[in-house]
Amino acid sequence: MNPLAEATRNKLMLGLFLPIQSGGWSPSSTPRGTDWSFDYNAALTKRCEALGFDLVFGQAQWLGAQGYGGKTNYRSQSLDAFIVAAGLCAITRRIIIISTLHILYGPLHPLHVAKFGATLDHMAKGRWGLNVVTGFAPDEFTMFGMDPIEHDQRYRMAAEFTDALDALWHAKSDITREGIGWKLKDAYAGPKPANGRPIMVSAASSPAGLDYAGKYADLVFITSPAGAEIDAALGALPEHNAKVKGFAAKHRRKVKTIINPLIICRETEKEARQVYDRIVAGEDTTAVDKLFGRFQSANADSWKGHARGQRVAGGNIQIIGSPQQVAEQCLKLQQAGCDGIQMCFFDFAPELEFFGQRVLPLLKQAGLRAPEDQPPQRASA
Repeated sequence: MNPLAEATRNKLMLGLFLPIQSGGWSPSSTPRGTDWSFDYNAALTKRCEALGFDLVFGQAQWLGAQGYGGKTNYRSQSLDAFIVAAGLCAITRRIIIISTLHILYGPLHPLHVAKFGATLDHMAKGRWGLNVVTGFAPDEFTMFGMDPIEHDQRYRMAAEFTDALDALWHAKSDITREGIGWKLKDAYAGPKPANGRPIMVSAASSPAGLDYAGKYADLVFITSPAGAEIDAALGALPEHNAKVKGFAAKHRRKVKTIINPLIICRETEKEARQVYDRIVAGEDTTAVDKLFGRFQSANADSWKGHARGQRVAGGNIQIIGSPQQVAEQCLKLQQAGCDGIQMCFFDFAPELEFFGQRVLPLLKQAGLRAPEDQPPQRASA
């Protein structure tokens, strides 16, 4: 079966947002074991696969030497998500591996990506996905010696790039085409992806971005238009999910939506809240201000409605509570139209293990996971 079809047997897909950047998703100095190294992320990925998760993926970013600064130099170190995927494809057997790639930065050409992507897809035996991003931060464009590109123009260029990829992945002979950003002359890319094309992914909120996602993506990473507080998010998500899927329907297509919760789960809600309070108490103020300011100053719609204070713990939405409470909120997200969650944690390795042992069985009992899934395997000593 196609890996994506296998994943979507579940009413709620499960993914992990890998911490391939220093500081993970929380600009806080509160102690934890989360690490940006490949070995740490490889271990997380293999554990997710053993637990029956459907996918993992990491973000791509371009920052200066100090990252977002502050006492933690938040995100000053960052692995490349495309290269990380190659390593993960080789050490896994079932889980979907998604790469994030800024397709507009520098002299990156569709012919490169068609060849690189098909290679990764063969390494993964059809389990590789491409998360196409256009970039939004002016300072990222200038790092590549480029002038920032107007918002809607970025998506017109992304459509051209994706059309070129699709043509290369399906062509049986050399092709020639010319557009606003790239030219192909007697070009060919082989081998072809395992399932016709890789899994295509997008993260968008603007009308232009959602139209692109509706036309090309299989999975759409969404954000809460009402901020990270879970009850407010749940109130806004049914309409937002319907909107995203409506753009796909205009192109006579269907997409699945995935949202990114930070999950803090302990045996009791009181314990979970205490952990959250410790994270917030360790706020790296300078890093939070720069992170929040960057999203506020750029023309990115995804984080509108999110408050500065919600960036300390991280996550697009925040689920805090006991195993039963976390499972209940996951069910509510599914009922609000989300097809999956791409979760992150503060202290990834132990919190992933706790989720696997205490929350995952509850999700299965609630019918959110396909009954054929194997029970979680205990980590080896």
